[in-house]
Amino acid sequence: MKLLRHLFGILLIVSLALLPWFNFIPGADALGGKLPALDQPAPTFTLPTNTGDGEVSLSDYRGKWVVLYFYPKDFTSGCTLEARRFQQDLPKYQQINTQIIGVSADSVNTHAEFCDSEGLKFPLLADTNGKVSKGYGSWLGALSMRHTFIIDPDGVIREIFTGVNPSIHSQEVLARLSELQEISS
Repeated sequence: MKLLRHLFGILLIVSLALLPWFNFIPGADALGGKLPALDQPAPTFTLPTNTGDGEVSLSDYRGKWVVLYFYPKDFTSGCTLEARRFQQDLPKYQQINTQIIGVSADSVNTHAEFCDSEGLKFPLLADTNGKVSKGYGSWLGALSMRHTFIIDPDGVIREIFTGVNPSIHSQEVLARLSELQEISS
């Protein structure tokens, strides 16, 4: 099973790496769809998760900063690295009143296995039909794209990251979050 996941992960990575070359296809000029606007209310959602009461809504975190990150697939190298970095920095996020939430098209069961495997202590949400990913301009056929949104305590999008580098992304998000919190205080 792990070999099959590994092979699928390699195929996925190669496919995503080649995807920009095929951006000449009519209608594909906005890869992932239309991103929501900065300084506007974040699209609301409720999705199933492997933690807590089984569902998470953006409104559950009103009064907290939220780092909402979309990623393609559990157990793939880039997604695993990104999740590990967020987990590594989780105490820093918690100190500054910030909740990390990951979203992909994987099932609740796959998310549970991934969290157990990687020791993740933040919720991963199952957007199996891509509805929420589409609302955030982060859907590509059958997968969520690697995008991150910083949402303030009032539910307003304050930063959008595209073209994410999983190995340094958490540090970039922390730095920008500190700047935004300083501005808003």
